[in-house]
Amino acid sequence: MWFIQPVQLAGLAPADAAEPTQWCAVDTCLPSARLLARVTVAVVATLVTTLGWLPAPARADWVRSDEWQLQVLGVRTAWRFADGAGVTVAVLDSGVDAGHPDLAGQVLPGADFVDGRTDGREDPVGHGTTVAALIAGRADDNAGVAGVAPAAKILPVRVLDAQNKYDDATAVARGLRWAVDHGAAIANLSLGGTGRSPELAAAIAYASAHDVVVVACTGNATAGAARTDIWYPAREPGVVAVAGLAASRHSPARTTAEELWSGSLTGPATALTAPAADLLGARPGGYWWVQGTSFAAPLVAGTATLIRSRWPALDAANVVNRLIRTARDLGPAGRDDRYGYGEVDPVTALTAAVPPVAGNPLRAADDGASEGVTRAAEAGVGTAEPVPADPAAHALTRPAALTGPRPVVFTVGVGGLVFLLLLGAGLYVVRRRL
Repeated sequence: MWFIQPVQLAGLAPADAAEPTQWCAVDTCLPSARLLARVTVAVVATLVTTLGWLPAPARADWVRSDEWQLQVLGVRTAWRFADGAGVTVAVLDSGVDAGHPDLAGQVLPGADFVDGRTDGREDPVGHGTTVAALIAGRADDNAGVAGVAPAAKILPVRVLDAQNKYDDATAVARGLRWAVDHGAAIANLSLGGTGRSPELAAAIAYASAHDVVVVACTGNATAGAARTDIWYPAREPGVVAVAGLAASRHSPARTTAEELWSGSLTGPATALTAPAADLLGARPGGYWWVQGTSFAAPLVAGTATLIRSRWPALDAANVVNRLIRTARDLGPAGRDDRYGYGEVDPVTALTAAVPPVAGNPLRAADDGASEGVTRAAEAGVGTAEPVPADPAAHALTRPAALTGPRPVVFTVGVGGLVFLLLLGAGLYVVRRRL
C-alpha cells in the first residue's frame, strides 16, 4: 500500500471553526464609554491572543507575506526571466480544487484514476491543491499563495483516494501515461511507496521518451521507526528526487550548514533539496501550514517549469541538467547522499551558463548508485507496509472563508492595539467630564 496523508496536528482547530467577529454600533451595543473601554480591551486581547485578526471584507495579504520560501529561493527575482507561461504541469495527487481563488483559471480539465467520478478538478483531501498552488498559485495580485511558476497551467490527475493513498501503483502509472499524452511537460509526484513497480517504471520511461521531466518526493520517515530507503518512484533512475530542508519562516537563513528536515528520507538517489517545513499551503476552503517532502518537490517542479518557460526548445535532459548543475551546494562538495546536488536555485537556473548534455544525467548517475536499492525493493512488490503520512498540516486559526475573488484578513499589530486602547481610554475620560 502506498499513500501520502496529511495529518492535523493537535492543539489547533480547523480554520473554518473560527467565525468572523462582528463589530456592533456603539449606541446599540455599548451603553457607556466605560463599557466601551473595557470591551475594547477585552475584544482586542481576545483577537490578538486567539485569532490574530480583525474582521474585514478584504484580502488575505498575510498569506503572501507568510510565504517565506519565495524570498529564500529568490522567486520574485526569477520572475524577471520567466513565469511559467506556456508550460503545463501534471500534478498526480488527490485532485486539485480548481475553485480555490489562488488557482482560478490555472487548472485544466484532467482525469480521475481512482473512481472516475471527477475530471481531477476536485480534491477531497487537500494535498493535491496544496501541491498545485506551490507550483502555479496566481501572482497577479498581492494576496493568497503564489506558486514558483504562477503563469503555468496545472493538469490534475487524481490517483490518491479519499484517504490520500493508492493501493496499486498501476493507477499512478496509468495517470502518468495519460498526463504525457495530454500535454504535460513536467510531472510532479508527491507520493510514493517502499516497493518498486514495474508498471510505474515503464510509465516513467514513457515520460522520458516523450520529453517530460518527472519530479518526485523522497518520502517521510515514520516517527520512532528505523530509516528506510527513499520512496519509489523517487529512486527510479532519471527521476528528480527531492528531499526536504528544515529551514522555516522562523529560521529561514541560508547557510552551508543547512539541515535536512527531521522527517525527510534521503539516500544515494537524492538529486535536490528544497524547503519542506512550515510552508503555507492552499487547501479547499482556505489555507493551512504544511510540512513534508511532498511540499518540497513542487518547489523543484516549479523551477523546472520556469526553465521550460524561458527556453521552450530545451529538452527534458537539459532541464534536469540545469536544475542540478545550478543548485546551491550543501554538505560535502559535489553530490552527496544527504543533499544530492544541493538546494534548488531558481535564479541561477535561469541565468547561469550551463553546457548542454546528450542525456539525462540522473539516469547515468543513478544506474550505478541506486542499483542495489532498486533490486532490493523489487523483492517487496505487493508486500510493502503502509508508508508514513506527511505530518502535513494543521489548519490555520485565522479565518480563511473563500468569499469573493480573494479572502482578506488584517492582522493586529502593536500600533493598532495601542490605538484602540487609547481610543477607549479617551472616550472614558470625555464621558467622565461630561
